[in-house]
Amino acid sequence: MVTRGFTGRRVNPETAARLPPGQHVTQDFPVLSASPTPEIDLGKWKFTLKRGSRPIASWSWMEFNELPRTHWTGDIHCVTSWSKFDTAWEGVSVADMLAAAGVGELTPFVLAECYGEYTTNVPTADLVGGKAMVATMYGGRPLSAQHGGPSRLLVPHLYFWKSAKWCNGLKFTERDEAGFWELRGYHMRGDPWTEQRYSGDR
Repeated sequence: MVTRGFTGRRVNPETAARLPPGQHVTQDFPVLSASPTPEIDLGKWKFTLKRGSRPIASWSWMEFNELPRTHWTGDIHCVTSWSKFDTAWEGVSVADMLAAAGVGELTPFVLAECYGEYTTNVPTADLVGGKAMVATMYGGRPLSAQHGGPSRLLVPHLYFWKSAKWCNGLKFTERDEAGFWELRGYHMRGDPWTEQRYSGDR
């Protein structure tokens, strides 16, 4: 059963301005996963860009970490109602990956693919222009497996289930293909500021 987050907690005005509707601040970093944490051998790790089913670029772990690095610090918001402020991430932006691969014209949608067969869909517009990265570091340290390491898609302006753990590829698609949670009733986009939690939300 899907339930909405608790509301009604009192927060100061500065905090309230940073909180989407229905959210509360946590100092912890809760661990939520749809499947067991996979064991990933970095010697065999590969990140692949696809157009449909056709691979257009791929990198080994060493090659991926030689791509330009980007840093981002800001707030993340989970659909279960918690928000965590001032989180610090490092990785490779989707824009830099596309540039390195020489990808020109893009399709409207992306399906993020992951170890463990998890997927989530994201509009391409929400990934480009410096809006998203594949993160490999959190808080100045390698991203732990429980939080999606070695590589997690980070799309911080959407609900955090869109920031897919153990991400190993992006598949560009012409149509919006529902991912794991979207097939189970969650929203196709997931904007926390308009409370796009579930499929019936605007």
